[in-house]
Amino acid sequence: MAGRKSVCCGFSALEVTLTVLFIVMTTICVTLITLMVTWKTQTGPEPIVPPTTAPHHKPYLIGVGRADCTGPPAEIPLMGYANPQQTAAGIHTRLYSRAFIIDDGRRRIVFVTADVGMISQRLRLEVLQALQVKYGDLYRQDNVVLSGTHTHCGPAGYFQYTLFMISGKGYIKASIEPLVNGIVKSIDIAHANMKPGRIYRSRGELDDSSLNRSPQSYLNNPEDERHRYKWNTDKQVLVLKFTDLDGDGIGMLSWFAVHAVSMNYTNRMVSSDNMGYASYLMEQDKNPGELPGQGGFVAGFSSSNLGDVSPNTRGPYCVNTGLPCNYLNSSCPVGGTKMCQAFGPGDDMFDSTRIIGHNVYRKAKELYANSDEEVTGFLHSAHQWVNMANVTVQINNTHTVRTCKPALGHSFAAGTTDGGGDLNFTQGAVEGDPFWDGIRDAILGEPSNQTQECHHPKPILFSTGEMNWPLPWHPEIVDVQILTIGSVAVVAVPGEMTTMSGRRLREAVKQELESEGAFRDSEVVIAGLSNVYTHYITTYEEYQVQRYEGASTIYGPHTLSAYLQKYRGLARAIAQDKVSELPLGPQPPFFQKNLFNLLPAASLDRKPKNSSFGDVLQQVYPVYRQGDVVSVTFVAGNPRHSGDIRDKTFVTVEIYDNRTDTWEVVHTDASWETRFHWLKGSNRESNSTVEWHIPPSAPSGSYRIRHFGHYKEMKGLRPVITPYEGTSDVFRVAASFYYQ
Repeated sequence: MAGRKSVCCGFSALEVTLTVLFIVMTTICVTLITLMVTWKTQTGPEPIVPPTTAPHHKPYLIGVGRADCTGPPAEIPLMGYANPQQTAAGIHTRLYSRAFIIDDGRRRIVFVTADVGMISQRLRLEVLQALQVKYGDLYRQDNVVLSGTHTHCGPAGYFQYTLFMISGKGYIKASIEPLVNGIVKSIDIAHANMKPGRIYRSRGELDDSSLNRSPQSYLNNPEDERHRYKWNTDKQVLVLKFTDLDGDGIGMLSWFAVHAVSMNYTNRMVSSDNMGYASYLMEQDKNPGELPGQGGFVAGFSSSNLGDVSPNTRGPYCVNTGLPCNYLNSSCPVGGTKMCQAFGPGDDMFDSTRIIGHNVYRKAKELYANSDEEVTGFLHSAHQWVNMANVTVQINNTHTVRTCKPALGHSFAAGTTDGGGDLNFTQGAVEGDPFWDGIRDAILGEPSNQTQECHHPKPILFSTGEMNWPLPWHPEIVDVQILTIGSVAVVAVPGEMTTMSGRRLREAVKQELESEGAFRDSEVVIAGLSNVYTHYITTYEEYQVQRYEGASTIYGPHTLSAYLQKYRGLARAIAQDKVSELPLGPQPPFFQKNLFNLLPAASLDRKPKNSSFGDVLQQVYPVYRQGDVVSVTFVAGNPRHSGDIRDKTFVTVEIYDNRTDTWEVVHTDASWETRFHWLKGSNRESNSTVEWHIPPSAPSGSYRIRHFGHYKEMKGLRPVITPYEGTSDVFRVAASFYYQ
C-alpha cells in the first residue's frame, strides 16, 4: 500500500485548506459589517422619494366598437311619435350601435348606446341570448347595459308587449334582427379590439340647446328644492375619454339630457336625429378621410334624464294663428293640441337637427380635448329584476306606499308640444271624459276601483296592467342596474326620467356610494331608455299635474320613490362590496306564442313600360355649385326587398379621379349630405329620389350619383328578388357656372 503524503506540523493538506478558508470568510464578514455601520453613520436615514405629481395607475383593458343596425327603411312605422301615418320611406342617416367594454382584471362591463328609440325588453333578451351563445357567461344581464339615444325615426317592431306591437304593426323580425345583429356585432368588434388604455372624465355645461316642455309640472316641485338649481333642465355634459397607453384617443362616451326629436313627426326617413349627428361629427373629425361608419374612433352620445327636455328651443305656439298656446294645457283655441307645436332653432327640422347636434358635438369635443382627470379604481356592476307593479316603499317611520299595475292617463293621448295627438285630449287632465271612457269600457273594459284609486289623480285611459290579450300590454318585470367605473357611476334607467327625477336619483345614488368611504368625489350619470321601456318617471309632485309625462308614468304616483329605493339598494351593495348577496328578482318573460305581425308582405314590384329598374326618370343638371342640391330620380324597387341592409348603401356619390381614371366614393346613404327618398306610387310602381346637398368643402370636379336596390317579380310560380343599380349622368361641381 502506498504511503500518505505528509505536511508540516502533522496536519493534512485538507485540514490546512479548510482552516485558511475559515479565516478568509471571517475577515470578509467583519469588513462588510464595519463598512455598513460606517455608511449608515455617514449618510443618516434613507431619503424619502417624493411622489410624482401624476401617479401611474394600473391601466384598464378597453375595447370600442361600432356597427350598422339600420333596419328596413320602407313601410315599417317609425318608433316614437306613435303616428300611424309616419311609416319609413327612405334614409336621412343610418343607425349605429356603439359598444364600450372595460376590464379591470377582476371584472368586465359593457355599455352600448344605440341609435334606437329605446331598448325594449325583447331586444335586450335577444341580445343577451346571442351573447350567451358566443361568449358563455362573459357578458350577462348584470354587466351589460343597453341604452337608446331616443331617436324617434328608427323602425319599430321590436317589442313583445301588446301596446307597442299595436303602434308598431306587431313584432317584426325584419326590424328586430338588424338591431340584435348590429348591437352584438358592435360588442364583437369592441371585444376583439381590447387593449390596455386609460379613461379620463370631464364635465361642462351646454346652454341654448334644451328647453323644459312641461314647466308647469316642474314648478310643482318644492320651492326650496327648485332653488338649489339654476335651470329647470340639466345642462351638464359628461364626457369619458378613452385612450391607449400612448395617449392616442380611441373613443368617447358622452351624456346630455335632451330629447332626440329635432326631426319631427312629419319626417318619414330613417334618421339618428340630433344625438346621432353629434356622433357623426365627432367620428368624422377623429377618423379623417373615412366614410361614415368607418374608422377606429368611436363616439357615443347617450341619452340621460330627458323626460321633460325638448331640443325645440323656440318653444311652442299655435301654428295656425301664430299666437301663444294655452299655458296650462298646451292647446290652441282652434285645432287643439295638434296646432300647438314647438320649433327648434333652425329654419326647418333638418337645420334644427344640425344646430342642436353641432352644439352637443362642439361641447363634447371641447371637454374631450381638456379631459385630464383620470378615472381609476375597480369596476362594479349591480343588477336586479323588479316587479314594478308591486313595490312597497317606506316613505317615513310610520307610512308605506305602493306602486300600481301599469296604466296610462288621458293626457297620454294628448301628446306633447314636440308632437301632439290627433284627438281632443289635452295635457293636464285630472278628470276623465265620459265619451272616451265609454268607448274604453265597451272595447277594453273598465279599470278596477283598486287601480283607479292607486293611480289617483290620474284619470285612466288604458288600464294596461289589467289587459293581457293576446299578451300583456305593458311590462311589469323591469331591470334596475348600476355600473361603476372607478368613481363614475352609470345608472341605467328603464324609461324617461324628468329633470328633477334624475336629480333626486343621482343624489340618492351618490349618497349611498359615498356612505361607506369607498367612493369619493363620485360622478353619477343617468343613462336613460335602458334595458326595458316603461314610458316616463316623474316626481310625485309633477305627477299631480298630469301633463303628458305624469299621465305616462305607468306605475303610479310613487314610481320614482320605488326606483329611489331600488337604486339605493344597488348602490349600497356596491359600496359595501356585497353585490353577490343581491337577490336576482323575478325573471322577465320571453314570449314565444301570440306575438303578431300586422305588416303585410312587401308586394311585387312593377316598372313603367319600356323601362328597367335603375333607369333615370329625372336626370341631373350638367353643372352645380357648392351649396346647391343635386337631385336624381330612378325607377326603383321596394327597399324591403333588399333584406339585411347593414353595411351596405342605397346611394353613392362618386368623384372622378383623373390620375387613376377611377371613380371614388365620397358619400353614402349614411352621410349627412345625402337623402334617400322612396316613393311608393300607384300600380305597385316605385321610384327613388337621391339628393346630394353639396357641402362648401366639396372639391370642384366631375361627379355621378349611383343608386342600388332590389326588385321582386314572379318567375313562373315563384317570386324572385333581383338586384339592380342605376347611374346618373356625369355632372360638374364648380365654384362658378362660368368655367373653362
